[in-house]
Amino acid sequence: MECYTKGMLGGSNMELLEAIMLRHSVRAYEDKKIEGPVREKLQQKIEECNRESGLHMQLVLDEPKAFDSFLAHYGKFSGVKNYVAVVGKKSEDLDETCGYYGEKLVLYAQTLGLNTCWVGLTYSKVKDAFVLEDGEKLYCVISIGYGTTQGIPHKSKPFEKVTKTGRDIPDWFREGVKAALLAPTAVNQQKFTFILEDKKVTAKPGMGFYSKMDLGIVKYHFEIGAGTDNFIWK
Repeated sequence: MECYTKGMLGGSNMELLEAIMLRHSVRAYEDKKIEGPVREKLQQKIEECNRESGLHMQLVLDEPKAFDSFLAHYGKFSGVKNYVAVVGKKSEDLDETCGYYGEKLVLYAQTLGLNTCWVGLTYSKVKDAFVLEDGEKLYCVISIGYGTTQGIPHKSKPFEKVTKTGRDIPDWFREGVKAALLAPTAVNQQKFTFILEDKKVTAKPGMGFYSKMDLGIVKYHFEIGAGTDNFIWK
């Protein structure tokens, strides 16, 4: 995807920046239902993201089978009964789209007091838990709920390791990269590069597992940190 816009889907930039700072991956959850206004707002956000992206993400509640397996326990997941099924039609940019809009949900969930974790492999597909239309695939899931902890920060690469710039680096670019480095990526690989040319920014994925999905995630973080009025994607 070449261009994204902020609209009704994002909160205020201050709320989202705070969510970026506070949000960490959480794999253990309390036995507490997602209900009432929190459930309604989360469902509304999913529907908004689906309309804008063309994805078919679905909220799955009170379904413990997906995370009741050897793989899930090996991945140190416990108490997971709720998740978002990230579903979309197969396309060239599906990976990046899933990452971008999935992370919109992740950060919005944080503002609702919920915890999350991106899950690529360590879960079981429960066929009757979600719907796949013709041409669609389940790309990954996002566990969601009330964590037993708030998680811990991950280590970040230095600014210079993930950028290519000239001598004059504007503050907005630094803030964008700072936000991107706080984004979740597969096994925290952070294999991405931001290239600055005047007000044009190019984001490139590296080689690695789920690197294209990671690119969508970090591009959303970059937009929040940099401010979309300050640059254009190249």
